[in-house]
Amino acid sequence: MSFNPNSFAPKHFRWAFADKVGTVTLDRPEKKNPLTFESYAELRDLFRSLHGDTETKTVVITGAGGNFCSGGDVFEIIEPLTKMQMPELLSFTQMTGDLICAMLSCPQTIVAAVDGICVGAGAAIAMASDLRIGTPRSKVAFLFSKVGLAGCDMGSCSLLPRLIGHGRAAELLYSGRSLSAEEALNWGFFSELVPEAELPSRVIAKAGELANGPTFAHAMTKRMLLQEWDMSVLEAVEAEAQAQAICMQTQDFRRAFEAFAEKRSPNFQGN
Repeated sequence: MSFNPNSFAPKHFRWAFADKVGTVTLDRPEKKNPLTFESYAELRDLFRSLHGDTETKTVVITGAGGNFCSGGDVFEIIEPLTKMQMPELLSFTQMTGDLICAMLSCPQTIVAAVDGICVGAGAAIAMASDLRIGTPRSKVAFLFSKVGLAGCDMGSCSLLPRLIGHGRAAELLYSGRSLSAEEALNWGFFSELVPEAELPSRVIAKAGELANGPTFAHAMTKRMLLQEWDMSVLEAVEAEAQAQAICMQTQDFRRAFEAFAEKRSPNFQGN
């Protein structure tokens, strides 16, 4: 069954769709929006479903009540995990990893609106987004070592060094300390910081800009950013030549040329 963004009604977070932008809101503000077994699975299924969706061009992910996400709920996830055997534990960790893989591989660009607390699995979800916009009070932390676990959770040892560098990533993953908003901006985790009151409008404006751009080409850029991690420079140059040749066959490429020739803005349609 194809995904319909206008009728999608999740049980474990909020979803809104308007002007080609889908917005996921983690909505347990009384606990700073922690994740549960059910919300992990439903988020994974959403991003998998977006693969075949041609209406949703960009996704925003945010949290309610002035915080992004406090990670896995202590009593709804961490306590039950202490009582599980290896097969159940592996099933859980693979599910959380599948969420990250679904985010990385879905064709839509994802913008994380990060206010307040963004820790543990919440930080991993923000990290798997394509862009992250924060506020001055944002606090990012990979808390896995604080609960006796390794920093290698949900792709953190692969993704974080690519965002901020190996040495900085190692220090954060070993210590579990909070990264201030200013540090996160200077290190490249955030693309920008905006005042708390301006975050929703700024993120929707950025999402709208992406949604109204050449979305087929954006999806290709996202795919190549992921695939080229494992390529040599020569392989990457050839892969990009092939990818760009495909994009040159799109109507959006023609629309851009015609708009330039006629001295007007192009009306991209994603095909």
